Amino acid sequence: METILIVEDKESMARMLKETLELEGYSVEIAVDGAEGIRKIKEGRAALVLTDLKLPRKDGLAVLKASKEASPLTPVIVMTAHGSVETAVRAMKLGAVDFITKPLDMDYLLLLMDRSLKNRRLVTENILLKDALSNRLGRPVIIGKSPAIRDVAAQIRKVAPAKTTVLLLGESGTGKELFARAIHDLSPRKDHPFVAINCAAIPRELLESELFGHEKGAFTGAGERKPGKLELAEKGTVFLDEIGEMDMALQAKILRALQEEEIERVGGTSPVRTDVRIIAASNRDLEEAMGKNTFREDLFYRLNVLPITIPPLRERREDIPVLIEHFMEKYSAELNAGGKSISPEAMKVLTDYFWKGNVRELENVIERAMILCDGDSITPRELRLAPSAPAGIPLEGTLDEVAKAALRAAETKRIRKALEDAGGNKTRAAELLKVSYKTLLTKIKEYGI
Repeated sequence: METILIVEDKESMARMLKETLELEGYSVEIAVDGAEGIRKIKEGRAALVLTDLKLPRKDGLAVLKASKEASPLTPVIVMTAHGSVETAVRAMKLGAVDFITKPLDMDYLLLLMDRSLKNRRLVTENILLKDALSNRLGRPVIIGKSPAIRDVAAQIRKVAPAKTTVLLLGESGTGKELFARAIHDLSPRKDHPFVAINCAAIPRELLESELFGHEKGAFTGAGERKPGKLELAEKGTVFLDEIGEMDMALQAKILRALQEEEIERVGGTSPVRTDVRIIAASNRDLEEAMGKNTFREDLFYRLNVLPITIPPLRERREDIPVLIEHFMEKYSAELNAGGKSISPEAMKVLTDYFWKGNVRELENVIERAMILCDGDSITPRELRLAPSAPAGIPLEGTLDEVAKAALRAAETKRIRKALEDAGGNKTRAAELLKVSYKTLLTKIKEYGI
């Protein structure tokens, strides 16, 4: 529901406008003079401002200027008497989207408002689209049938309707942005922007401006005011990928945005109210980063309301065949290479491979194989994968990393076999493994079995 701010000193006119607009489905706030209108503009979240020109304390032009300073994209419609049309034209030059004379034609006013709000949404979307060319036609979908992925999907369905901050954890390439988009698409914010920002890909001095915007003259090259992504994503979702790479000063500003629901543009002197949901992601151990004083403890606990860990591909190998099928269908269309299949030998190589780069690496391998395959069936030769260690064990990294991966792979395989031998009975499986029932449940959850 979009909020309309009415700045009108005549009580009967303000009441009539409020009742009419509320019947049209808008939320309405009223200011009885220009000074109150300016205060509400700075403090509130008006999607459109409807102001009279002649007002006590501050006139309509002052209200217009304050609105343009606080939120350049918010449309302002000026109401005026017949005798002040020249002043209304001056208001248009100062940035008002339109003016309407009194007595008001309500049908025409509603038309102006609808047009102005639609244009505001289009402008916002166009600004975002400049940085969202990777947002392809058609939304990406979550592929998988493993218990680990079903558990993640269940958590997403539960948290999506709330405004709760979500922290997505997992290795690089597991598809954290895809899961963030799923949360957004299942939420009441789905009709508003989804803005993804990779905190590791943008230099610190530019990241602050990207997130919070800047005022004209804030730094060399800042020739005009620019709204930040947190402002442009109003009522939508902001996805902060690789938040562990953000420096401590910016972390403090993000914490304030979460707690106070307001931001301050670079070079600005007054706060800007925001209504966005934050989803953060990291492939780093943030608790370890806290111990090294590179990540704020207060921000971690503010983000860590509901942590969701995306399992690596090697821990959900039953999803590999369906992912292969999905990527082969995708690249059959893109590369005009239909009719290809994958040989049993190639499938075994793919299901046994360690997949350090996870789903992203698998997609790249399938795309490459589709390009190189001259026949009807992809063989191991087209995959061009280095020899792999036994399933789940990497050939790279420190000895400690390899040992941990080997232990995890061995325990996963043995637990699966015990569960199979026990017909799915966990108590019996625990007896076969000679561990406690609680230990078995912990391992099952940890390994995504």
